[in-house]
Amino acid sequence: MKLAMIGFGQAGGKIVDRFLDYDDRTNSGIVRAAIAVNSAKADLIGLENIPQENRVLIGQARVKGHGVGADNELGAEVAEEDIDEVQNAIDQIPTHEVDAFLIVSGMGGGTGSGGAPVLAKHLKRIYTIPVYGLGVLPGTDEGGIYTLNAARSFQTFVREVDNLLVFDNDSWRQTGESVEGGYEQINEEIVRRFGILFGAGEVGDGQEVAESVVDSSEIINTLSGGGVSTVGFASEEVELNSGGGLLSRFTGDASASDDDLDAANTTNRITSLVRKAALGRLTLPCEIEGTERALLVLSGPSEYLNRKGIERGRKWLEEETGSMEVRGGDFPRSEPEVAAAILLSGVTNVPRIKRLQQVAIEAQDNIDDIQSESEENLEELVEDDEDELEPLF
Repeated sequence: MKLAMIGFGQAGGKIVDRFLDYDDRTNSGIVRAAIAVNSAKADLIGLENIPQENRVLIGQARVKGHGVGADNELGAEVAEEDIDEVQNAIDQIPTHEVDAFLIVSGMGGGTGSGGAPVLAKHLKRIYTIPVYGLGVLPGTDEGGIYTLNAARSFQTFVREVDNLLVFDNDSWRQTGESVEGGYEQINEEIVRRFGILFGAGEVGDGQEVAESVVDSSEIINTLSGGGVSTVGFASEEVELNSGGGLLSRFTGDASASDDDLDAANTTNRITSLVRKAALGRLTLPCEIEGTERALLVLSGPSEYLNRKGIERGRKWLEEETGSMEVRGGDFPRSEPEVAAAILLSGVTNVPRIKRLQQVAIEAQDNIDDIQSESEENLEELVEDDEDELEPLF
């Protein structure tokens, strides 16, 4: 799948920057064009892979390149005001070669959480190709203002895109990690999961063609209908022996060569991998029952991509989700692992989102109370009932 990726805000820019690095490392060819948009000049300077001419600074008249200070209403305003600046960069993209736009944004800050929905609305008005969002939820330990921003951004963003893929930081931060190290690990996890998903079906010169190809139309059809999506992932390593043959932990037989793979064992291992991916850590934790549409992609050396196992995994996923729209296929790769990536689209039973909205409502009430109390306290501080002073103006 060929994507035009637009990173909006600090988190969005870093993730798109990492996608370009992934593209280069794996030769996957997912990112047809990459743009970073920000109101903070320093964040744009810190990027490594996005071309300089594709870094767009917005809001200079309002915030002078210093960012919007986690004010996502201001982020939305500067995005509206400078949308032509962003469009000028998008105009350089050969959109006839692109399958979809993907707007990537952290939802807790100011520029991305405010500006990404504005850009999505703008793109949908102009282009006929799908416009998807990849939104990253802040951790609950990041504070009330970021939770409030995320709740408001989520509510707006999901309405403006054709589908909103969500990654929840809360589920991925590890105890004792530094902030920088934690985000580095999270960004790599995002890129790995979505890289396999969007990279499926792309075949370069000399590469093997899948038995059951997952192309861009399969992904687009799975994401059609809108709503919220999450991605599951699980992998097991395979190893190369000194003679170039594959030795596999995956088959459970460390002495087996690629000619002696146990088909029944491989089938069972693939089915088990599919279950781990669906029932393990999703990018957005949710109950998978009631999922509207799903897509299963098995990647790895072709010797291990057992069609019977993939079909069994797909049927199991159909039963678990209750969906009649479960697509599946394989994606031969030379990487030393077999991986299952599962896209669950149209999920509705998401306790994390419900909690986010409840906490945001409480935060909003607290902010209103604090502001009201602050105004009263200031009046008490400056007023003197006995000898009232005249103000200068």
